[in-house]
Amino acid sequence: MDSSTWIGIISICAAALCMAIGAISPALGEARAIQQALSSIAQQPDEAGAISRTLFIGLAMIESIAIYCLVISIILIFANPFWSHVIAKSGG
Repeated sequence: MDSSTWIGIISICAAALCMAIGAISPALGEARAIQQALSSIAQQPDEAGAISRTLFIGLAMIESIAIYCLVISIILIFANPFWSHVIAKSGG
């Protein structure tokens, strides 16, 4: 196999690994945040509005991690910076 094939294989594997970690970690973080928010609301029902607002802001920040991983995976698959290096070295 030539170097462009290896770069393709490694890029796809790296994108898959990035999405796997980038999907599991935020899911666990969101589950933990929701668990703590529901526990806090159960203990202090009067503060449900403030807790919910803070929860939604926190969930948005946690979800941004998954979005960043998606962007990195898309870049690795469709706009891989290593492809131009391989093409330049091969003279094509």
